[in-house]
Amino acid sequence: MIATDNVIDAEAERLLKSLMHVDCDPRGKTWNFETCREIAPLTLEINRLKKEKQAVILAHSYVEPEIIYGVADFRGDSYYLSVKAKEAKAKVIVFAGVVFMAETAKILSPDATVVVPDRGSGCSLADSLTGEELRRLKSLYPDATVVCYINSTAEVKAESDICVTSGNVYHIVANLPSRRVLFVPDRLMGDNLRTEMKRRGVDKEIITSDGTCMVHDQFGVAEIAAARARYPGLKVVSHPECPSDVAAASDFVGSTGAMMSYVKTNAAPYYLMLTECGLVGRLQVESPEKAFIGGCRLCPYMKLNSLEKVRDALAAPRPDQIVTLEETMRRRAARCIEKMFELAPTD
Repeated sequence: MIATDNVIDAEAERLLKSLMHVDCDPRGKTWNFETCREIAPLTLEINRLKKEKQAVILAHSYVEPEIIYGVADFRGDSYYLSVKAKEAKAKVIVFAGVVFMAETAKILSPDATVVVPDRGSGCSLADSLTGEELRRLKSLYPDATVVCYINSTAEVKAESDICVTSGNVYHIVANLPSRRVLFVPDRLMGDNLRTEMKRRGVDKEIITSDGTCMVHDQFGVAEIAAARARYPGLKVVSHPECPSDVAAASDFVGSTGAMMSYVKTNAAPYYLMLTECGLVGRLQVESPEKAFIGGCRLCPYMKLNSLEKVRDALAAPRPDQIVTLEETMRRRAARCIEKMFELAPTD
């Protein structure tokens, strides 16, 4: 069905209300009525297909803003999105993010058809450790409780005792009965976990694998010092996937959702966001009165998502776009996640 000019204009105006605030765009794109009108036919088509296919579109905060504000039903971090997908009970789930996130959605929603816009959207952190490699690590530390960060593959989750997020990792690990913890796959988050356990007076031996996030491991304390010297009153906000010295030099360290909440409720004159640029774009839309001074990095995998690929995955997904998991592995991974639900803080 071809949209009329009036319908396209109305859609362009809808898009403009959000996208006009985004100036943290890696393509250097300026969002005005004309650029919004260029994509309006595509967002209209995708939103029509969603209804026809009884689908939901999940968009991670790091993907392009036209996906987040043009077609997404839910936007946020991988854990939040997978839970929302489960609650929605959709027949089709399109996960605009990276592949491990779509796997998590499939773990929690096995009856849904889960598709990814681009199968090449990997993750330097999740892809740093395979299930076989984790089995070898487990053999070296048989008395350790295996804790996997949610940014891991389905096969790693299946080999783990419990899954954690960046928001609940400290609470869960502090309350585990075992002293020795094998934490995978993020070495830098493991460093921050050791620091926090020591600060709390909790005696834990934290053993890690060697993975890192190619976005968050690039930040350093020198850029924090330079920014503070230039912008009095600056607040530095970072993710626990950052190096421990960066976390120590920050005003706030937290998950994607926690970082957003901190900025929205804080009255600082400037913010340095040590995370992926997509989150800054979201904050520019949802807190346009805030001032951001740069510092963010791009995730090339997240940027593989596009409106065109979302449309194609909805209309007629190719076999490589459909996420499938061996059922025994899926059930083991689901138990790992369910254990997190049991132990996560309830407040």
